[in-house]
Amino acid sequence: MRKHRWFVIILTFAIAGAVTLLKVPLASSQGTTLIAAQVEGDLPLEDLDSPLWQATTAMDVPLSAQTIAKPIAFETRVKSVTARALHNGTQVVFLVEWADDTQNDQTVRIQDFRDAVALEFPLVAGQPFICMGMQGGNVDIWHWKADWQADNIAWQDMEKAYPDMNVDQYPFASGDAFAGEMPAPGDYQDINYVPALASDNLYAMPHLSPVEDIIAGGFGTLTAETEAGQNVQGYGAWADGKWRVIFSRELVSPDAEDASFSPGTVYSIAFAAWDGANGERNGEKSTSQWISFQLEQQGKAVAAAQGEQQAEASLPIQAITWIILGASLLLVFIGAVIYLRLPE
Repeated sequence: MRKHRWFVIILTFAIAGAVTLLKVPLASSQGTTLIAAQVEGDLPLEDLDSPLWQATTAMDVPLSAQTIAKPIAFETRVKSVTARALHNGTQVVFLVEWADDTQNDQTVRIQDFRDAVALEFPLVAGQPFICMGMQGGNVDIWHWKADWQADNIAWQDMEKAYPDMNVDQYPFASGDAFAGEMPAPGDYQDINYVPALASDNLYAMPHLSPVEDIIAGGFGTLTAETEAGQNVQGYGAWADGKWRVIFSRELVSPDAEDASFSPGTVYSIAFAAWDGANGERNGEKSTSQWISFQLEQQGKAVAAAQGEQQAEASLPIQAITWIILGASLLLVFIGAVIYLRLPE
């Protein structure tokens, strides 16, 4: 009986020692910090399939319906997004992916709503209110819009929704409507007849980017930055029931109202998403909580090839570790059996 007791004690210490020496985690969980891996050279500003994205770890971020302020949609459809981030010491890029059964990138008709996704960064120390910030706690929001993305590829107007429509003329627009030339925003040259454009209304101008850079300090304060302040670029594509969207910007913005980043500092970031097919718009959206965000320190740069090699090498290293652990435990077990068979 005493031998059995000593056998259990010896086996327990053997397992604990092997796990400690081999640094085998007893439990694993996803980190709570989104890390922007530092890479060399140009970043994938519009390359959704770049191998550089494998140099960083993806983070799954849960989302839930915004239920604080009207308008409220209690049954939103985007339940989570997957985020990655990279930087090269000058620029930062984010890749955000989420499942969506339909591609909604047209808002010509009043009954249509866009798919969209947004990143949010505090402009003050700490974490202000998650939804649009609060008084004295402004936030910087990068809002990618699927219809703006489509407009940048090919301008959408009424003929996009109604291809068999017919018009006689478009007053105050250049181009020949009688020849079937449908005008785009840039064709409206005389601002005397386009008062929104004359007042520098961002929504009356051709989209410089599918991402709108916005500042907010509480509900009802959402304000688009000026044309000069729209310095966030983006690119998105829908395929096989999934949106993938890239956000990009310089690490340091000349605009004092923008978030700026430096390696080593811990920031906060939040996500929001809209499903146009579900009629989601404005406050009817899915939102995350604040999570931490950090850029890798200089000196830890990982080139694309190195990132691929590390990913390929990680599996055999883990396999070898477990083989060594299994062999060690087997030897301990054999030794214990021999010990138990020895006469008292």
